[in-house]
Amino acid sequence: MEAFQAYVIREETDGLKGRIEELTLDQLPEGDVLVKVHYSGVNFKDGLASTPEGKVVPEYPIIPGIDLAGEVVESGHPDYNVGDLVVCTGYGLGTHHDGGFSRYARLSGDWLVPLPEGLSLREAMGIGTAGFTAALSVDRLLHSGVTPGMGPVLVTGATGGVGSFAVDMLSKAGFSVTASTRKLGEQSDWLKSLGASEVIAREDTMASGPLAKQRWAGAVDPVGGAQLAGLLKSIRYGGAVALSGLTGGTSFEGTVYPFILRGVQLLGIDSVFCPMDWRKRVWSKLSAEWKPERALQDGIKECSLQELPGVLQSILQGKAVGRTIVRLE
Repeated sequence: MEAFQAYVIREETDGLKGRIEELTLDQLPEGDVLVKVHYSGVNFKDGLASTPEGKVVPEYPIIPGIDLAGEVVESGHPDYNVGDLVVCTGYGLGTHHDGGFSRYARLSGDWLVPLPEGLSLREAMGIGTAGFTAALSVDRLLHSGVTPGMGPVLVTGATGGVGSFAVDMLSKAGFSVTASTRKLGEQSDWLKSLGASEVIAREDTMASGPLAKQRWAGAVDPVGGAQLAGLLKSIRYGGAVALSGLTGGTSFEGTVYPFILRGVQLLGIDSVFCPMDWRKRVWSKLSAEWKPERALQDGIKECSLQELPGVLQSILQGKAVGRTIVRLE
């Protein structure tokens, strides 16, 4: 039986340990489709999976990697045949089910999206969970009534995966984008090349008092935490915040005033279990009018399985810029 490499995290007496192991297909979990993985993305949740404080994995060992793109090599699912190119994000991949940091992955065909025309496997994982989450955020803002004519939109954590893709997509959609980042001096030019009209420090999004000056028509916030309260106070009447992350923390203190005096909406973005019809529609946009070509060209780095531990450490330390994908070809 053919052996292949995978990055496995195991719980040992002295803590969690991640290493490259040689596996065989019979060691993979159940599923009706076997995929030969070409690329997988490195996400903040993968970093959390590698540390006990992350609390995203209920049981070890686990192969992390919460997204993947590859080729079907075995299928018992009616919608997929050998040779089909597919993308998988969400559904507990990499946290509850062995994920994409492996040459092969066995999964449910119900989790798969056919690779959209207009995207390569590398581009699909360049976008990955981060870009998909950004696109869900933009889609929700538009459906909540936020339009370019209402004023500028803010993107927090703009140098990260979700943030950088959101800057690109929002500018494509005609918005004036303000990018917020802790890496103000280092990455301002890059964020402007992605489409940001203005780049500000994260501290500039904080606000005191129950309400603040109305600054932004909407916001994409993959950071969360304490700054969310200040952000909500600064959203213009009828605007909305699309919240998708927790890198800034899991809680915030706020008031009801933005909601009852300005009609502000707080939109929760879940990329894990969003309905398949919405999932496919958004991926279709990502391959066409929302394709983040600038972010794909300038913000994607590749690494090998051997280099993966350093990348996971970097993402946990908040040092990641853009998106890194693992090459498994």
